[in-house]
Amino acid sequence: MSQLTPARRTAALISLALGGFAIGSTEFVAMGLLPNIAQALLPQQYGVDPDAGIAHAGWLVSAYALGVVVGAPTIAAMSAKFPRKGLILVLLVGFVLATIASALLPSFGLVLVARFVAGLPHGAYFGIASIVAGDMMGPGKRGKGIAMVLLGLSVANVVGVPAITWVGQLAGWRIAYGVVAALFALTFLAVAAFVPKSARDEHATIGRELRAFRVPQVWIVMGLGAVGFGGFFAVYSYISPLVQHVTGMPESFVPIVLVVVGIGMVVGGVLGGHLADHSVKRTIYFGMFSLIGALLLTVLTAQWLWGMLLGAFLLGATSSAIPPAVQSRLMDVAGDARTIAAALNHSAFNIGNSLGAALGGAVIAAGFGFVAPGWLGIVLALLGVLVTMFSYSVERRTTRRAALRSPSPSTGPITAPVPIH
Repeated sequence: MSQLTPARRTAALISLALGGFAIGSTEFVAMGLLPNIAQALLPQQYGVDPDAGIAHAGWLVSAYALGVVVGAPTIAAMSAKFPRKGLILVLLVGFVLATIASALLPSFGLVLVARFVAGLPHGAYFGIASIVAGDMMGPGKRGKGIAMVLLGLSVANVVGVPAITWVGQLAGWRIAYGVVAALFALTFLAVAAFVPKSARDEHATIGRELRAFRVPQVWIVMGLGAVGFGGFFAVYSYISPLVQHVTGMPESFVPIVLVVVGIGMVVGGVLGGHLADHSVKRTIYFGMFSLIGALLLTVLTAQWLWGMLLGAFLLGATSSAIPPAVQSRLMDVAGDARTIAAALNHSAFNIGNSLGAALGGAVIAAGFGFVAPGWLGIVLALLGVLVTMFSYSVERRTTRRAALRSPSPSTGPITAPVPIH
C-alpha cells in the first residue's frame, strides 16, 4: 500500500468508489420506481388502492435492507482471513448475479427474494473496501478513506439513481436493474485492474471477529445507526409519491428531486469525512441534529416546490455526513475485530432502511398520507440522539471506573475522573 504511486492510488480509490456507485444505484433506484413496480408486480392491489400497492412494493426496499443486515456480519466474520481484493471481486460477482435475477424473475415474491440476496454482499463490500481505502490513505486519514468509498454511494444519487430511474420510467423497471447489473460488472473489471493486493491477516479468526458482539458499545452504536437513519429512510423510501401527491409535480420531476438529494449527499459525505477525522463525537451530534432539522423543514414545506427541493438537499447532506463518523466509532469500540466492525456500520444503517421503509409504509397504508413518514422520521432521529447520548455516557462511566481501579505509580489510586474529549 505504501509503495503505490499517487496515480495508482487514485485509480484504486475510484474503482472502490465505483462499487459504491453501483451499490447506491441498486439500493435506491427502487425508491423512484415504486409506483411502476407496484403496477407491474401487484396489478390487482394497485388497481384497487394505489397507495396500498405502493406501500406493499416498499417491501422490496426492506428486503434488500434485511439482506444487508444478515450478510454484513456473516460474510465479514467468515472471510476475515481471506485476501481482501479477492473477496471484493467475489462479492461483486454476487451483486451481478442477484441484480440480473431481480430484473428477470416474474413474480413479486421471487423478486423480493432476489432483492434480499442482492443485499447480502452490501455491508461486507463497504466494510472491506473502507479498510482497503483507509490503508491506502495512511495514518490519520481513515475518515477520508471511508468517505471516499461512500462518495460513490453519494454520487450515485446525483447521477446513477436519477438516470436509471428515468430509464426505468421510459423502458421499464426491469431494464433499470439490467443497467445496474452492468455497473457491477464494470466495477469488477476496474477493481481487478487497479486495486492492489494486500496481505491477508494471518491472526484473523471467526472467533476474534465475533468477539465484537460481546462489546456493549458495539450494540449501542449500531442502535444509533439503526434508529437514527430510520428517520431518513422513512421519507426517502416514499420520495416519489411525496413529490407527486403532496408537492403536486409530475412523475417526470422525480429524477430531478433525486438529483438534488444526491448533490446533498456528495456535499455531506465530503464534509462528514473531514469532520470525522477531527472529532467523531461532534460529527455525530452535528449530523443527527441537522437531520432532525431537515426532516422538520421537509414535512412543513413539502407542499411547495422550493420546500421540497431545499428539504431534499438537506436530507441528502445530513444523512451522508454521519456514516464516516459512525463507522469510525464502531471500528474504535470493536477493538481487533476491524473487519466486522466496518461491515456492521452498514448493517445498522440498513436496519434503519428496513425500519424506516416498513414504518413509513405502515403509516401511509393506515391513511395518514405521504407527509406522515416525515413526522415518524423526526421521532426516530430524536431516538438516535438519545442513543448517542447514552453511548457517550456509558463510555464516561467506564473510563472513570477504569481510572479509579488503576493506581498511579507516584500518587496511589486515582480519585478524580479522567476528562473525556
